Amino acid sequence: MSSTQAVLRSWSQDGRLYAVLAAAGFSMKAVFVKLGYAAAPVDALTLLALRMGFALPLFLWLAWLARDRTAEPLSVKDGLHIAVLGFLGYYLSSLFDFYGLETITAGLERLILYLYPTLVLLFQVCLTRQRPSGRTLQALAICYLGLGIGFVHDLQVTGWSREVMVGSAWVFASAVTYAMYYLGTGALVGRIGSMRLAGLAGSASCAFVLGHFVAAGELAALPALPPAVWLNAGLMALVSTALPIYWLALAIGRMGAPQAAAVGNLGPVLTVFASWLLLGEPLSLYQLGGLALVILGVARLKPAPKKVAA
Repeated sequence: MSSTQAVLRSWSQDGRLYAVLAAAGFSMKAVFVKLGYAAAPVDALTLLALRMGFALPLFLWLAWLARDRTAEPLSVKDGLHIAVLGFLGYYLSSLFDFYGLETITAGLERLILYLYPTLVLLFQVCLTRQRPSGRTLQALAICYLGLGIGFVHDLQVTGWSREVMVGSAWVFASAVTYAMYYLGTGALVGRIGSMRLAGLAGSASCAFVLGHFVAAGELAALPALPPAVWLNAGLMALVSTALPIYWLALAIGRMGAPQAAAVGNLGPVLTVFASWLLLGEPLSLYQLGGLALVILGVARLKPAPKKVAA
């Protein structure tokens, strides 16, 4: 066995390989969205519907894979809870994110979306009415300073474009709804498991998205879409949705949630470099500095929330 094979085997056994694969898969979502937009004049709802159409059997597969025959069957209340989570986490959050990516770079999108742990913390403070610690306030300040640097950089590059402001607002709304999804998983994830919950909530969200598209989308336009749009939607569903959720569950099972979350900090970095390499987006010291500050701030939050990307 070669040294490379030995390293990969070791990383597979302790979970590091799966954590890196999950971070890489999640990081590519915004790149696939931008490539889909570049392939044809397709709107956000259509592209999201294609993604969810491909993802639905994969979400059902995840739910089946995580089934537990000894567990109690889901109650009606559980079903309603899962439907609400699907509405927030993979329907609204994804739709807002796709709207934002119509006008902002993939790098800025990931920078904004990665703030969701700070929003989870702020929501928890509001609900519990407990004053955050000095360390927490410092982490929040670092995160939003980094976001400000990246945001102002993109505004300067585009001549203070209104489109960047609107797109950033959409992605921030995506982070807000995903933070709400994260908070809502607490009552269920310990009882039914993170992978099973992701599969069921994802399946519910697919139903919401596809229902929205049937009601308001352009079904007749689907056959005219070029193969590149279908390809990127399929890759998004497989590489950046179902497989990363599966890999992350394997990583958490082998190395624990905190360690898997730490490896997940690679995600925004990978997105920035992938968007530079594949999309030709600018890469500047301001962006890298802002990205480093956001990652540092999130890393200082205890515990660091990390589930699945929208």
